Amino acid sequence: MMGPAHSLSGAAAWLGVGAAAAAGGHPMPWPVLVVGALICAGAALAPDLDHKSATISRAFGPISRGLCEVVDKLSYAVYKATRTRQDPRRSGGHRTLTHTWLWAVLIGTGTSVAAITGGRWAVLAILFVHLVLAVEGLLWRAARVSSDVLVWLLGATSAWILAGVLDKPGNGADWLFTGAGQEYLWLGLPIVLGALVHDIGDALTVSGCPVLWPIPIAGKRWYPVGPPKAMRFRAGSWVELKVLMPVFMLLGGVGGAAALNFI
Repeated sequence: MMGPAHSLSGAAAWLGVGAAAAAGGHPMPWPVLVVGALICAGAALAPDLDHKSATISRAFGPISRGLCEVVDKLSYAVYKATRTRQDPRRSGGHRTLTHTWLWAVLIGTGTSVAAITGGRWAVLAILFVHLVLAVEGLLWRAARVSSDVLVWLLGATSAWILAGVLDKPGNGADWLFTGAGQEYLWLGLPIVLGALVHDIGDALTVSGCPVLWPIPIAGKRWYPVGPPKAMRFRAGSWVELKVLMPVFMLLGGVGGAAALNFI
């Protein structure tokens, strides 16, 4: 799928988690719901860091472009080292390592560790990166006609404000994990969810997605998981723009309302 649909699906997924948490008797404070939805929207773009034309690869200028080259080469190397005879030959790493459940778990775990060991500046950095990506994904039309610097300033300002809100007692810095020193441990959860939602979205397209790697399926370690081919669509097609995106917006609205006990 394209960036806007990925971001919308990520935000909707976290709002759905908020609704489930409320139904299970462990409601999210509203700042956790909002910040989590924005982080998940940004994280839903992150797996495409293996593609030089992706939104995330352009979002932070030379830094993200350089990181994209590293991730692409790393992904390709892992693919070559682990492919079976049934897996096709390929010339790049797009839709390989970063599009797997294992990558999602590792990135989410690393984020949580950074959040509880790196202090406030680590939290601010995590928020900044994902809020910039959320702006690029959810407000993509405005972001494209604006300068990168303005988007970065918006991300930095929003990160500072939202971190300040979360830090206040009862606002969710210790949501879900209440032990001493576990503040912001939950930040990894929307990142794992965003990456997995991205993979599921890509699995619906014609190419499928090797989300289950390294589990071998039909002799392939990089099996492109997806529905029957007749049910798949091309990225950017009318199905994505006219059907899925409105559905994501509707589900997100319903999930948010349920999470806040409005329905």
